[in-house]
Amino acid sequence: MAISPWVKEKLIKNKIPFEEVHHSPTYTAQELAQQEHVTGHKVAKLVVVIADGKPHGLVLPASRKIILHRVREALGATYVRLASEGELRSFCTDCDVGSTPPIPHWPNIQLLMDESMRVSGDILFQAGTHIDGVKVKFADWFNFVKPAMGSFTVGVENLPPRSAYRDDEEGEELWF
Repeated sequence: MAISPWVKEKLIKNKIPFEEVHHSPTYTAQELAQQEHVTGHKVAKLVVVIADGKPHGLVLPASRKIILHRVREALGATYVRLASEGELRSFCTDCDVGSTPPIPHWPNIQLLMDESMRVSGDILFQAGTHIDGVKVKFADWFNFVKPAMGSFTVGVENLPPRSAYRDDEEGEELWF
């Protein structure tokens, strides 16, 4: 297989050196890290949230989880939730759900990167399908994407029990 044509086109057009990576189907960024024998700290995942009615793409390492109240603070939003699969299909029409690459492509989706994604060397991310990835230098990716920055995650090894992160009003989980 080959990475999505638009992903390849964006990287070439912006002079980003990259390596295509092909693998068995993976449905999470952590699975991609395991298959490619790369630490989850260097696998970027994109999570789309709806903040006050507008979509935002959150870029974070596979090894971390989002703390929703920190996302609200970073975006200056009143209400934040995960985008539904239907919304993902309508926003990211040219990607398999769950394989959206963390690069600018959709005009209505701004990217916000967690500080923990700042790493030396290469990063890896899905390239629009569940079987294709891209490896690039973090610095090249960062200079191309120019994401807004924030601190809205915690390492999976540091997560308290889910019951510690409940929204009192709605009973919804505050991390994922």
